[in-house]
Amino acid sequence: MKIALDPTPFHHDYSLLEFPQKVRDLGYDHLQLTPHKDFIPFYRHPKADDDLVDAFAAACTKAGVSIASVLPVLRWSSPVEAERLAAVKQWKRVIEITSRLGVELINTEFSGRPELSEESERAFYWSMEELLPLFEREGIRVLIDPHPDDFVEDGLEAVRVIRGLNSKLVGMAFVACHTFHYGDQSDAIFEAAGQSIGLVHIADTYDHHRSHGLRYITNPPGNPARVHQHLPIGRADVDWDQFFGGLGGLGFWDRDDTVAVSSVFAEDENADEVSRYQLAEIKRRAGLV
Repeated sequence: MKIALDPTPFHHDYSLLEFPQKVRDLGYDHLQLTPHKDFIPFYRHPKADDDLVDAFAAACTKAGVSIASVLPVLRWSSPVEAERLAAVKQWKRVIEITSRLGVELINTEFSGRPELSEESERAFYWSMEELLPLFEREGIRVLIDPHPDDFVEDGLEAVRVIRGLNSKLVGMAFVACHTFHYGDQSDAIFEAAGQSIGLVHIADTYDHHRSHGLRYITNPPGNPARVHQHLPIGRADVDWDQFFGGLGGLGFWDRDDTVAVSSVFAEDENADEVSRYQLAEIKRRAGLV
């Protein structure tokens, strides 16, 4: 298993090409390449040309850091056809970039709309009909997180949607801090998804259902906003014994094709300290020390 750092907390203080050395300085051997305005922005066409792609790869080599995964977030499940078609075009460039970097793993989101779930699911399958052959041609695995405020948020339903593609290259990314939006049913999801879980994001969050729905308070009452956090391990309500033990039962921590990503976004002012803490905790809880 690779343990990677998501460098999002450092986006405002370091340039893109400085990320690899920063990741190395914090003790990590791997990074996750998440959306960045100079590379693959959220919902927009990639901005990296081949020269920048090669420069980033060279910076990783110089720092002794590998890219464990590429994370784009694009509207490939949009029920608005113009948005979906644009996303398919954007995805094609993402595939080119990922292949040029020599990375064999992409993790992403469904990126549809919960109020139009049937239409979004249909759009997802249409997009994958065109994109799946490209993933297969390049040998790139695609792992999908049913993100809060998406057309599928429930973890078991996400397994069903992914299974409907009938491709061994497509599996699930399990994000610990989305546990309570997944339905707070981690054991059942682990059992259903099995070996298709190839990447996890590790951060804590509060159970927004607790305290009669007042763990978080949003206004006006009853609005459809989704709330969650990306906190350090042990700071909130995720059952970490269940998480690490359940994945251990799948052999996740012993496989050579899995990735565990530290993705704490809530404490940028303490990002160095938190990143080192996360690395130590992941190793300890996964039985790697």
